[in-house]
Amino acid sequence: MNKSHIKLFDKKIVNQAMIDSIKKMNPRFLAKNPVIFIVGIGSLLSSILFIHDLFSGIFSAFNLQIILWLWFTVLFANFAEAVAEGRGKAQSDNLRKSRTTTTGRKVVNGIEQIVPALDLKKDDVVLCESGDIIPADGEVIEGIASVDESAITGESAPVIRESGGDRSAVTGGTRVISDRLVIRITVNPGDTFLDKMISLVENAMRKKTPNEIALSILLSGLSIIFLLVVLTLRIFLNYHQPYSSLPVSHFASVTILVALLVCLIPTTIGGLLSAIGISGMDRLLNHNVIATSGRAVEAAGDIDVLLLDKTGTITIGNRMATEFIPAPGFTEEYLADAAQLASLADETPEGRSIVVLAKEKFGFRSRNISELNIRFIPFTAQSQMSGVNVPGSDGNERIIRKGSLDAIKKYIANNNIKDHESKIDLFFSQMIGVDIALAGGTPLVVVENSKILGVIQLKDIVKGGIKERFEQLRKMGIRTVMITGDNPLTATAIAAEAGVDEFIAEAKPEDKLKRIRDEQSKGYMIGMIGDGTNDAPALAQADVGIAMNTGTQAAREAGNMVDLDSNPTKLIEVVEIGKQLLMTRGALTTFSIANDVAKYFAIIPAIASGLFAVGLNDGPLSALNIMKLSTPQSAVLSAVIFNALIIILLIPLALKGIKYKPEKADIILKRNLLIYGLGGLVLPFIGIKIIDVLLILFRLV
Repeated sequence: MNKSHIKLFDKKIVNQAMIDSIKKMNPRFLAKNPVIFIVGIGSLLSSILFIHDLFSGIFSAFNLQIILWLWFTVLFANFAEAVAEGRGKAQSDNLRKSRTTTTGRKVVNGIEQIVPALDLKKDDVVLCESGDIIPADGEVIEGIASVDESAITGESAPVIRESGGDRSAVTGGTRVISDRLVIRITVNPGDTFLDKMISLVENAMRKKTPNEIALSILLSGLSIIFLLVVLTLRIFLNYHQPYSSLPVSHFASVTILVALLVCLIPTTIGGLLSAIGISGMDRLLNHNVIATSGRAVEAAGDIDVLLLDKTGTITIGNRMATEFIPAPGFTEEYLADAAQLASLADETPEGRSIVVLAKEKFGFRSRNISELNIRFIPFTAQSQMSGVNVPGSDGNERIIRKGSLDAIKKYIANNNIKDHESKIDLFFSQMIGVDIALAGGTPLVVVENSKILGVIQLKDIVKGGIKERFEQLRKMGIRTVMITGDNPLTATAIAAEAGVDEFIAEAKPEDKLKRIRDEQSKGYMIGMIGDGTNDAPALAQADVGIAMNTGTQAAREAGNMVDLDSNPTKLIEVVEIGKQLLMTRGALTTFSIANDVAKYFAIIPAIASGLFAVGLNDGPLSALNIMKLSTPQSAVLSAVIFNALIIILLIPLALKGIKYKPEKADIILKRNLLIYGLGGLVLPFIGIKIIDVLLILFRLV
């Protein structure tokens, strides 16, 4: 997916949200949000009574203003959700742009047929060569090639796709940039990965998570309680009518009681609840991670244990040259010179690192390749080896090759070189063995003609800052477990350098699954990353399973999240977004309930000011008017206006989420109670008072 930043309040999104907020006034839609539905019913009832009075010759500007602001409350709540949905739709539009209408080279009985991509069905076989666009999702069944996936991931660096491994999955719309692939289509038209992702983005906004459902039930319960309070309040006031200076209908009309109800029920969180959930998935999508459900996002916020693969997650994944180890009879400088020559045409990260290391250690700089008349043997995915043929001044040619142990053995066998494979094995056992393994390294052999020059030690470098990130997770109470197929010695070295809490060496698929089940049986929530078919059981078992987009179809279907960038370290961002979602919902719930207290002190004194009063004076209950609001009418109207406006003012916070820091839960709770609990008490007092002053200043009451 091409990454394009969507502004918080994009003009196009806002304009469409205004239209959608009116469409959402449909009672069937409002009924999905019980709190806002009650506001809608109250607004409708007040409007009917106002129209009735109007036809009776009675007009009340005060009632009209309250009714308008009650409807604004419903509209603003709808607007909050519509904006969040609009941002999700904008993201899905970006995904749609990634789809390309193209043709495919379908192979039938060994004959190629050019067919539209939309006509390709599951199990069809297509051929793709350099420059071809892959017509649909599939798995490589033959060949190995570099593929440009920037149309999907936004990353320009090509990736290797090959048959028979965990890097066999290909996505429609990506482009082959080298070599040749034979692909078996794995989906039918309309069921491609991109189609599913678009559907998930668009449909996820309509699904409520378990926590969201539970909170909705709680808010509904509170609303019912306050509804009963308001109904009994009218009975109470009617009972004390003889002790009132004014008729109850004057200071406790149906419209005023509806305003009281709307201000007391948690309309703020009720109006923002859906937007908070949608925006959490939207933030994931901004990181190129698509969640198949809101439940997965929430579960990420509750993770206790993270299982991380070593390669590409904890380490860079691209091995880097760290040392030249010469064979007996050769110097390190001679080995470095030969290794650099053999790597000049090697564009892999390993090859480039060898050239750099030789420059740093021995000052080897640029060479005049044209004068040397060098013939390069470039590295290929098939040979796993690179080299160079250098004409000598004495007429003899230096034939240098560099590659893995298996590749060099194969080279020696194919070229009938006199040095036997046993000499290489002996060299390895005498010179490398435990030392390189302890350092977490991998050796590359360098040979010149018939002689073994030595070994280049490659090391999968631990990512910079990863140790600090694990420390942050530890502060959050999350335990990290590294999973690797390496031997225990190598695993110990990497684990110590990375700072993980535990590690599993020589891990098999069943070991991953067993570890997840063991942790879950203890009540822990587990996060897991995988890309291979052998990871599918563990991904399905984990509470949060992130499948790499580059992985197999089985892995993508087993997980509940898909990382389009195939960057395993995303799990840390996913955890943070999940926690941010839970914290945002909790903070705004606290704020919503807390600010009801201020609205209570605004409306109740206004309603009760005429109770037990003598003459036209205010009654003793007016002492509750601690905000010194000007009149009972301005007090009620100010509270209703503030109740509506606060929803709009909190939309940015609901969409962006509150700032998250990796700290212990008790520290986060105390800070949020101080900010959103105390803030929820203080801010409405200030806001309502300011609105009251403005209403009197402009003579609106």
